[in-house]
Amino acid sequence: MIKSNIKRLLQYRLCLTKFKELGYSRIFSYNLGNEAGVSPEQVRKDFSIHGITGNKKAGYEIESLLIILNQIFRMDEIHNVILVGMGHIGTALANYNNHFIGQNVYLVAGFDMDPAKQNKKTGIPVFPLDKLSELIEGFQVSTAIITVPPVSAQEVCNNLIDKGIKGILNFAPIVLKAPKNIIVNNINLSTEIEAIVYYLNQQK
Repeated sequence: MIKSNIKRLLQYRLCLTKFKELGYSRIFSYNLGNEAGVSPEQVRKDFSIHGITGNKKAGYEIESLLIILNQIFRMDEIHNVILVGMGHIGTALANYNNHFIGQNVYLVAGFDMDPAKQNKKTGIPVFPLDKLSELIEGFQVSTAIITVPPVSAQEVCNNLIDKGIKGILNFAPIVLKAPKNIIVNNINLSTEIEAIVYYLNQQK
């Protein structure tokens, strides 16, 4: 399953949740496509990959779609996540924890080498780095978020992998190197903004 398909499915889930909250029980591919910014054909194609079919006259049942999408992303299970680096981005994510909980994703612990940040009040408890192994094993964590400076990001990444982490969301402005069996998603906010500026300039 390609990455773009995954992103669209997640977008569909957000849109479906919105329609459900508005009181809708059924939806057509053109309604969902219009909300998600894709064609009705793309919606049907993405769904067909997972064996999801609708009714030409009645469309899709929203609740059933949400159940299937949650099963695809295994959101009916609890996923514990840790966060390394309690700077501005790390603290912001920690304080966003209640929103993750709605998707059964729990930020269970933060880590930072600065003792002052270990005592700082955030949405999650913060520990020194020497507690990584204990917490990863205790909470059965397989996913970590990295929000450390670029100079230490690769070292942190290697350390996490050595301790059993299989998936990493990286906010440090550096492309991390990892074995092929490790999933790394690099998010560089500066690059994303620069890309938007570039496309805006192309429209002038």
